[in-house]
Amino acid sequence: MESNLKLSSNMWEPLPKSEKDAEEVSRQSLTFWQDASRRLKQNKVSMVSLVIIAIIIIACVFVPMFYPITYGEQVLDFANIGITMDIYEINGNYFYMNGEYYLIDVDPDGTLLQKHPILKDDGENKKYIYDFGGQEVIVDYSPYFNAKLEYMKLENKSKKNPSIDLTEAKHNLDNAKKVEITASGKELTPVDKVHNKTYILGTDNLGRDMFVRILHGGRISLIVGFVATFVNFIIGVLYGGISGYVGGRTDNIMMRIVDVINAIPTLLYVILLMVVMDNGIMPIIIALSITYWLSMARLVRSQVLGLKEQEFVLAAQSLGASTKRIMFSHLIPNMMGPIMVSATMQIPSAIFTESFLSFVGLGISAPEASWGSLCNDALLTYMTYPYQLFLPAFAISITILAFNLFSDGLRDALDPKQRK
Repeated sequence: MESNLKLSSNMWEPLPKSEKDAEEVSRQSLTFWQDASRRLKQNKVSMVSLVIIAIIIIACVFVPMFYPITYGEQVLDFANIGITMDIYEINGNYFYMNGEYYLIDVDPDGTLLQKHPILKDDGENKKYIYDFGGQEVIVDYSPYFNAKLEYMKLENKSKKNPSIDLTEAKHNLDNAKKVEITASGKELTPVDKVHNKTYILGTDNLGRDMFVRILHGGRISLIVGFVATFVNFIIGVLYGGISGYVGGRTDNIMMRIVDVINAIPTLLYVILLMVVMDNGIMPIIIALSITYWLSMARLVRSQVLGLKEQEFVLAAQSLGASTKRIMFSHLIPNMMGPIMVSATMQIPSAIFTESFLSFVGLGISAPEASWGSLCNDALLTYMTYPYQLFLPAFAISITILAFNLFSDGLRDALDPKQRK
């Protein structure tokens, strides 16, 4: 039987491209970690914080290796010299006066040469006399000293006689010159303000370089932060995972142990350890390792309690998977997001704790330095030399802020509810 249907080329036409690509997947499928990495990179604040953290770590680790000055090297003649210096000039010779009214020979570019020898120390009249190229230079610090002495005398008298007016004495003290430098009877004024080229961040009260000491202190603080966090990560994940997965009486006993350890302050652990051990980095790391894993254990336990009832865990159990395999192949990988966020946030917490302990004298001892001990060293002179306190405090603040901002971005990136 022959068909009456006749086919011709006019009856066929190509399928439009829009219809041909209608079933095509518009973008590549991403895994959870790929999507989290993509969202983390889109968070500009977190990425800037990560760059700052990387710069701090690289600087603290590598710069002291190549820096020409060691963290313990001291030059008492160059004590308490700031970041910038007002320099004076006499017959082509330049000098700088430090906070103790001593003169230091410098180059015009700010390079320190030596402490200029004193020709005469007139302590009775509160004057230092120097010889600069045959010209007598007098440093007179008596105006402020006398004004302060007069004010203190009147202040003591006013305690017995309230009618004494301190207004004029206070005015004289506030307006008195700190020091007056004269050469050949003429008062000298600074000719330039230059940066300290020998010590780029100045020196402390023992003439030690603040720059390399801050970097060395960063080493100590970062070592404590990372080591304590790593130890707490291992202990907390294993302890909390076992407690949550086994459950029952075992879980109850293990959590009560956590409560007992948590009831004792970290400071007490440090003090007890230092009775047995000397001051240093080890007692702090051990003390933080004893206490910091508690929050991680609680977090992991709560995650395991929710995950162990899921179908994939029941399927693994029905197939005869061991507890070890279920824990390391199924449970821990599925809660790595919260674990990583918690571990990242523990790093700045450990750094701050170490800085606090060193600040109160329970941490790093001289000549080594941490950011906390540097702040402690600057307490006696912070009104006169504020940079000695500001610099390590700024290092602590910027490091903790960078870690916290990065942790916030990491938490948002690993949050499955925000996945698009």
